[in-house]
Amino acid sequence: MSTILFPSPVFGPVRSRRLGLSLGINLLPADGKICSFDCIYCECGRNADHRAHERMPSRELVRSALEEKLRAMKAEGDLPDVITFAGNGEPTGHPAFRQIMFDVEALRDRYAPGCGITVLTNAFHMNRPEVVEALGRADLVLMKLDTVNEDFIRAVDRPNAKYDVGEIVRRIAAFDGHRAVQTMFLTGTFEERSVDNTSDAFVDPWLEALKKIRPELVTIYTIDRETPEKGLKKAAPDVLDAIADRVRALGFTCTVSY
Repeated sequence: MSTILFPSPVFGPVRSRRLGLSLGINLLPADGKICSFDCIYCECGRNADHRAHERMPSRELVRSALEEKLRAMKAEGDLPDVITFAGNGEPTGHPAFRQIMFDVEALRDRYAPGCGITVLTNAFHMNRPEVVEALGRADLVLMKLDTVNEDFIRAVDRPNAKYDVGEIVRRIAAFDGHRAVQTMFLTGTFEERSVDNTSDAFVDPWLEALKKIRPELVTIYTIDRETPEKGLKKAAPDVLDAIADRVRALGFTCTVSY
């Protein structure tokens, strides 16, 4: 099984299916994964298989590494489209996430004022005011909502603490920032049960949640790389397109990555 762990604290830029040329910020250690979810499809692997031994990068290290990279990219005339908080787990779990966001914003304004700041998050820590404040400074916050089915979440997303999807939907809906929803659709089986979330039984209530959230953007995607668990399969392009059409019919912008 091929696992991708990203350098820390800055990696790339990489060509993102959804975001264009993306310069990554990994607030987790380079040698392992730290996440409040343990998704069975995660390209970084399962949490237990990749426990980190290094510490999270400090605020100072993130700032200096990002400034060095942006300075070099500006000198080469090849600045990124976005700076993206991503990497080996959940970025908002870093204790200095708020302060780092301020630093990233200042460096972006200095070196690459046309560049957006994006955060990929599972929204787990949006009960913390400092996290919500920091997310409010981003140009786009892509919040994971694979389904509103609790059984599917426990089987596939596998949060490692108490998780109330209804409360998560309320937090996302209340977020006074540039909110977007990102959803992984997949098929196949895991532990002898279906993990197909593309049927109406899953999509209909998910669409109802979107009506409550009213996101600026919905981005749907499917498996792109080898997964840590066998038996998982890509959702078919025509299925993704049909779901996207239903999202657009509600008046929301929707992008699809196959």
